Amino acid sequence: MDIAEFALERYFARWEFAVRYNLCASDAETLSLDELLALADADARARWENLRLGYTESLGLPALRGAIAELYDGLSADDVVTCAGAEEGVFLSMHALLRPGDHAVVVWPAYQSLHEIARSIGAEVTLVPLDPADWSLDVDRVERELRSSTRLVVINFPHSPTGSQLPRAALDRLVSIVERHGVRLFSDEVYRFLELDPATRLPAAASVSDRAVSLGVMSKAFGLAGLRIGWIATRDRGLREHIASLKDYTTICNSAPSEVLALIALRARETILAGTRGIIAANLEVLDAFFHRNAAWCEWVRPRAGSVAFPRLLSADVDQFADALVDRAGVLILPGSCFGFPGNHFRLGFGRRDMPAALERLERFGGRC
Repeated sequence: MDIAEFALERYFARWEFAVRYNLCASDAETLSLDELLALADADARARWENLRLGYTESLGLPALRGAIAELYDGLSADDVVTCAGAEEGVFLSMHALLRPGDHAVVVWPAYQSLHEIARSIGAEVTLVPLDPADWSLDVDRVERELRSSTRLVVINFPHSPTGSQLPRAALDRLVSIVERHGVRLFSDEVYRFLELDPATRLPAAASVSDRAVSLGVMSKAFGLAGLRIGWIATRDRGLREHIASLKDYTTICNSAPSEVLALIALRARETILAGTRGIIAANLEVLDAFFHRNAAWCEWVRPRAGSVAFPRLLSADVDQFADALVDRAGVLILPGSCFGFPGNHFRLGFGRRDMPAALERLERFGGRC
């Protein structure tokens, strides 16, 4: 497999655990093991205390798949395949859906694997950028980019890194387009349930179309990235079986402790999500004031969902600024160049409790530039 270096992950490999403040974290505040176990119901607690550390079922623990299915309308445990994080779900899905010479349309900016894995397979990729004025998607352009060889449209809403949310009418239009053209829709939904206005929450793509695949993970809204539990949900049985057969060549099965811990978290999801939403709401008030005070050197489009935003520097080169910020202030931001996206943008994360302290350092440093 000939694949480009993963710019974002190489950047994090260099800096993520070497800085005092990670101001570009994509995940939410995590829980300790004791905090998570305290949320366990009697069944899950017994599973944990009697856990045997052997191989697990390839598709995933049935109880876990059932808990995941509860996040969707009209899906059952049989419609879910669990994976080692969202990344394995992307990798397996792209290999199941694409062949050399196929064509994919991908909304951009995006996590690099959403387009680069397709390219590594030999598919052609067309990137459709969001409008930086408001981070909206031109659905008409998505349709115009379709070809006779198009097999896949890839979307990512709630959107990372911009925090944009797709209107329901736009999702319905996309579903109509893929069904009319015989194309698949791959929907990265890892920030679902973190909408600032719950009324804007979209139904999962897998719930509204047999031609859709929904990607989920414990890492983002639930803040449990260390579990490495993700999943693919689709009503297409043949596609699920294909993904499962490909998994035999990657992880084969999941970590037994991680499956039980993910089950605990999903059964306690309202408690965990309420905590995450509370952190986000408090941090957004701080950010509103920050961007008002610092309008001379940075600006943003206020996010509508998720725990990340994509502000823009007005007075300095973002890559040079990010390097200096790490060196002099111990604060990490993620330049838009890691997404290959122009415009002097950077990703900012606001799902963690230490964000105000990191933002204070950013403000002191940025004000001198």
